Amino acid sequence: MPPSDLDFRGILLHPPMHRTTWTLPALLALATTAAAQVVNPATAQEPPKSADEASTDVLRSWQLPAIDVTADDWSPYRESDLIGSYGQPRWTSRRLFPTTRVYVLREGQLDFELWNRIKVPREGAATVETQYEFEIGLPNRFQFDYYFVTEHSGSEGDTEISEQKYEVRYALADWGKIPWNPTLYAEWASVSGGPDRFEGKLLLGDEVAPGWKVGTNLVWEREVSGDLTNQYELTMGVSRTIIDEKFSLGGELKTSIEDVHGDRGDYAKSLEVGPSLQWRPLPNLHIDLAPLIGIGGESRQADIYAVLGWEF
Repeated sequence: MPPSDLDFRGILLHPPMHRTTWTLPALLALATTAAAQVVNPATAQEPPKSADEASTDVLRSWQLPAIDVTADDWSPYRESDLIGSYGQPRWTSRRLFPTTRVYVLREGQLDFELWNRIKVPREGAATVETQYEFEIGLPNRFQFDYYFVTEHSGSEGDTEISEQKYEVRYALADWGKIPWNPTLYAEWASVSGGPDRFEGKLLLGDEVAPGWKVGTNLVWEREVSGDLTNQYELTMGVSRTIIDEKFSLGGELKTSIEDVHGDRGDYAKSLEVGPSLQWRPLPNLHIDLAPLIGIGGESRQADIYAVLGWEF
């Protein structure tokens, strides 16, 4: 057998140690590189998600982890945890007061609310107003709402579409950066059989002590035709947590003055006050009730709000 063949077989049967030490790692490295180059075509164009994105893109408000654990030192309630990209308390992700708005929904949140409002005048038949509201939290501290409203007067009256409303909110800063977390609110109401209306509000709200939430709204509303009625309104709500994330109890106040173009300065006045409560039988369901009683002869006898809200 030629010496070259002997040398070749000898290398195969008894490889020198220095050849083994570099050959095996090289083969392993080559295999690893080849495996890494095998790409699933379905995911080839998708960048990997961060851990935060992967864990929060499908979570609801009650599932999100707190972003500031030091909040536990201030409040023992989980509903006070700060969540989302705006660092807002968990309780702001659902309506707490029927008459008073606070801040905006977190980015990407979608809610539906069914309202029933019973307006009882001093004289005449009561009116039942039903409102279907869709709310969506938008980026950069914006929120958009759409309302579809029907109205039924008396026990034998017909149910009619009374108005459609479009609302935009904008919070001036992340939660806690400005005292009382001011939020701007603009609404256009397209009214059936009556003048359309524009409404502007300044929303203020905060948690002033563990479990104690306060909200207030400054409101200006104007008819754009007809009597050109101006209405100036102040609303306020106070709520106390009784059972964390389950039950809150408080009170609400709504007072207003209004005048018409032909008689500016001669104001009709209204004041309504009453208790309010919120019950959350399910994490994504809240039920709000506020039966307000009119004070003074120019006020309604009663103005009763019942709201059922669902977070998708």
